[in-house]
Order: sequence, then C-alpha cells, then structure tokens
Amino acid sequence: MTDSLRFPIARIGTRLKALPKKLPGLGYWGKTSDESLARRYARGLSIPVRDDTVEESEGARLRARGCFMARQEMWDVLGAEIRRHDRARHSTPGGTALADLLSYGARSDVVLPVETALSDPGLMSAHAPREGMAAFEEVLKEHPGDYGVALVVAQAHVDIGWAWRGQGWISEVPEKHWEAFHTHFDRAGDILDSFDAFAEDSPALAAMRCALLAATPAPKTRVADDYEDLIDLDPGNPRHMRGLGNHLLPRWFGSYEQLELEARRSAARTGDVWGAGAYTWVYLDALSVDPGAFRHLEVPFFLDGMRDILTRRGDQHYANQMAAFCAVTLQQPRYDRPDIAAALRDLRGALDWILRDHLTELHPLVWGVAAKGTQHGGGSLPRDEVARLGHDCALARIGRHFDAELRRGKRVVFDRTGPHLEPADG
Repeated sequence: MTDSLRFPIARIGTRLKALPKKLPGLGYWGKTSDESLARRYARGLSIPVRDDTVEESEGARLRARGCFMARQEMWDVLGAEIRRHDRARHSTPGGTALADLLSYGARSDVVLPVETALSDPGLMSAHAPREGMAAFEEVLKEHPGDYGVALVVAQAHVDIGWAWRGQGWISEVPEKHWEAFHTHFDRAGDILDSFDAFAEDSPALAAMRCALLAATPAPKTRVADDYEDLIDLDPGNPRHMRGLGNHLLPRWFGSYEQLELEARRSAARTGDVWGAGAYTWVYLDALSVDPGAFRHLEVPFFLDGMRDILTRRGDQHYANQMAAFCAVTLQQPRYDRPDIAAALRDLRGALDWILRDHLTELHPLVWGVAAKGTQHGGGSLPRDEVARLGHDCALARIGRHFDAELRRGKRVVFDRTGPHLEPADG
C-alpha cells in the first residue's frame, strides 16, 4: 500500500456481503452535521484514504508542463505533444483529456489575468489585458498547420469569451460584454474552420466544436450531431457524454425528451465499450443539477449502467464518484418531490451495493466536489478545504449507512477486497 494511503489495515473479520441487505434512510446534513458525524463515526470506520490521486497529480504535472513550454516558446514541441495525447485518447482516470491539460497550462498565463480582471468588481473591464492574445495570434501565424497550437489559441479565446460573459443572467450582461463574448467565440470558430476533426482523428477539435455551441445562432439544431461526432471519436471518455446530458437540459439547448432519446442512442452506439453505461453517463450531470431530468429516466436502465461502469472500469475514482452521487448529490432537499420519490429511493439505495461491492478506498476530493456543490453553491474553495469537506462528508455518509453495525459495537474495515466487520476492540 502506497504512502498516500493512510490507515493501513489487515483483511480480517466477517465479510459484510453475508449481512442482510438494508437500505437505511439517508437524510441531508449540512456542513456542521457532517463534521460532528465524521468525528462520531471515525473510531468505527477504517478506510484507506488517498489524498493525492492520479487524477490530481497527473493534472498538476501536465498543466505545469504546458505552462513551461509556452513560456519557453517551445511551440513545436507543445503542439506535437497535444496532438499525440489527443490522437491516442490519453486521459486521467476521471476522463480529463491530457491534451486539454497541456493546453490549459499553456494558455494560463494569458487567460488567468483576464479572468481576474473581469471578475473583480473593483477593476474596470478596460483593465483586462489584451497583449497576451495578440502574442498568441502571432504564434498561430507561425504554426498554421499545427492543430495542437491552434487548440491552445482557440481555447484561450473561449475562456476569455466566458470571462467577458460572466455567470449572471443574460439580462444582466452589459452589451459591451456580449460583444466581446461573441467576438472571441467567433474568432475561435474561425480558427477551428481550418481543421477537420475526423481527418485529424482529433476528439479535441470535436470537443471545441461542442464548446462553441454557446455562441451558435441555432444550437438546438446542432447539439446532438456535434456531440455524436465527439462521442464517436472518443467513446471511452465519459466526460463527453456527461457534457451532452448537461447541454440537453432545457436551460441549455435541449429538452427532457431529447435527453432521454440521446441517452439511449449513446448507449446503443457505445455498448461494446460501456454496456449500458452511456445511458448513465449522459444522465449523470443532468440529474445532478436538475431534478426535472428524472421525468423520463428509466431507473433500471440507469442502475444497469452504473453496474456496467463499475464492472468494466474498476478505477476507484468512478467508485467514489458514484457513491458520492448517491450519498451526497441526491440527498439535497430539492430532490424531495413526490413525483420522483420512487426513482430517488432506488438511486439512493444503490449506495449499498456500491460500498459493498466496489469501494475500497476514499478519495476526499471527489466527495468534496459533490459536497461543495450542495453546501457552497458555485463559490470557490481552496483545495485543502475541499478535501477536508469531502473527508468529513464521506465518513459521515458511509458511517450513517453502517450505523446499525457500528451501534452493535462492530468496526467497519475496508481493504482491497471491500468492507468487512471486526470487533470494535479487535
């Protein structure tokens, strides 16, 4: 067991699989309750905690590498590495494309100052720096056939366009900011028009086309086709399907009926990769932000998809993600609606078999992201605070699930084969 796994444990005790299956009710608790519950259950729970996951360490490494190469003007090398990772479909366990991480690092020195200036009420929008994008355009001219370099510049335009747009309601966006938003998105589209995603065998180019839907005159007529191209190019990456589901919500470019249709179509096209998993991936983010997405959800299909995902991709990132979805996201008060009560009960109940059959270690950041969304809205938190929040939240929810065993004086011990029971004084 690596140094990043705390609480080393031995495989002892009785298998929990032999216990009667029960589905305890899980209420919604706020931050203070999670902290107190975590302290209460900590003595009875032993689970390896991975603070530094591959997801995080690989992301940090590639962002730093992209930033370094841009600062050193190693554009030929950077473009080649982006293309290589893109065509090989390299990604982190959670589905973040390595090409995107390199590109993010490469454009960060240009994008972040603009985002800072435009998000600070004390600064005038006129203070947003423009020199960086001018320099990027010169780099693009020097590498006209390199779609790796083109992606860096196009994605920078999209990032800055969103910075001008902001997060407020459409009616609250100043006209000047709308103009800047469309100017940057239009320029990103012009850059992309020089390349063909299928000819280049490039999921990243197809993903950028989906990113431009926000400024497309008729996005509802294109959203399904654009995402179909992307998913067909990279069916093994779940982030594309999650993005499709989110963009098919009525608040974006679709409807609940279209969400159901495209979830089924995606599952049919990717069955050799995910089984029924694509149905679940398309719905996952949509359900996380909009209870209305339950309207046409076929619960057995969704649960079959969860099982296929966790069976075919046994990475602990996914096990933690699905457990947090059931135990944190779906526990929010906004889901307590009579019309979805039965579906909600079945999805919340999936936590039982996820914990028993799939979870072997805890990833606090995954739980922290879920908890942050329910307790802190869209506000940003430091990384360590998200991890602490996630650690407390996970212990509280897992402890609550095994509350009956813990009250009988047992300890719940997780190892690489799953959870076991042992005497509390063992």
